[in-house]
Amino acid sequence: MDFLVALAEGFIGLFQQGGDVFVGLVTGIVPLLIILLTFVNALIALIGPERIDRVGRWAARDGLIFYPIRYMLLPFLAVFFLTNPMAYTMGRFLPERFKPAFYDAAVSYVHPPTGIFPHVNPGELFVWLGIAAGIETLGLSVVPLAVRYLLVGLLVIFIRGIVTERITAMMWARKNTASTTAVPAK
Repeated sequence: MDFLVALAEGFIGLFQQGGDVFVGLVTGIVPLLIILLTFVNALIALIGPERIDRVGRWAARDGLIFYPIRYMLLPFLAVFFLTNPMAYTMGRFLPERFKPAFYDAAVSYVHPPTGIFPHVNPGELFVWLGIAAGIETLGLSVVPLAVRYLLVGLLVIFIRGIVTERITAMMWARKNTASTTAVPAK
């Protein structure tokens, strides 16, 4: 009998704990996210969506100097202003040969800035909050870790963008070679 009572108390305790976490989110992070989303939308309206679109077209230029723009600056701006998953739409201004690499960079960057800019990916905020809770338990500030995540994330997306662009170029070259050497069917 005691086993059933303990099992029932544990079962309902799980939901009580979930309710406590929910109340913490509603009184803590949710208002912050609403204010951040409002701020970002107001900033986009002030800057003008057409100016943000112009940055995408500028990043599509050829040349080594445009690699950091295409695979660091553009994904950062897209993730910051458009958030996940709308950030991927910024790739529409890039030529087809750059789209897979931009997507790889943008999709890889939706988590690293969450510690500083929680509005970019509220769906993954629980990951950052779990890490932050562990750091705070140690009595440390989470800000240095959040900044490191952001900076390392920029480096990683830069590398991923270049590598994915090269892989895409090789695959398209193979496809074009295969299609020109194919024997026509009789």
